[in-house]
Amino acid sequence: MTARRTGRRPGRPDTRAAILAAARVAFAERGFDAASIRAIATAAGVDPALVHHYFGSKEELFRATVAIPIDPAELLPAVLAAGPDEAGERLVRTFLSVWDSPAGGAAVALLRSAVSNEWTARLVREFLITQVLRRILEHLDLDPAELPLRGALVGSQLIGLAMMRYVIRLEPVASAAPETLVAALAPTIQRYLTGPLTAAPPPKG
Repeated sequence: MTARRTGRRPGRPDTRAAILAAARVAFAERGFDAASIRAIATAAGVDPALVHHYFGSKEELFRATVAIPIDPAELLPAVLAAGPDEAGERLVRTFLSVWDSPAGGAAVALLRSAVSNEWTARLVREFLITQVLRRILEHLDLDPAELPLRGALVGSQLIGLAMMRYVIRLEPVASAAPETLVAALAPTIQRYLTGPLTAAPPPKG
């Protein structure tokens, strides 16, 4: 009689799903930075090597967990390529190019889910902060104390744009040409990124 094997499961058809389920909980509860591959593997009952086998890096696992169809690490370098003074314009243009592409359908579905599901909202929030806004802000010469507010303000504009254009479909934003929206929103995004966050006091006279 063959002894029953114990310990962590080897790779099998449901392993990927188990890893994703464990990762979703870990990232939502602890955030991207605090969640570890080892802890996720333990929760899924697999060896950490299997996590890397199925998903590669921690960033790739996070994207799979959130079901994001794009890799910000591939897109965002172009946002800063011309220097910080044009980052706002390039960010809005890149954002619209993704949401107007075939990948935009998955992004819209994710945004709809985030509105009604707290777990999805946590994951989307964590993705936006750690994979998008942080990657941009860390390349700008800014006061570290201002980074959370600047990032949140940029995020409010981008998510607000996505809601109005792709979910609620508020006209004329929904059907506006991308360049029209870039021209309207880029100055505000640029101010949030590099401009003063408080109004200058009026001159004394």
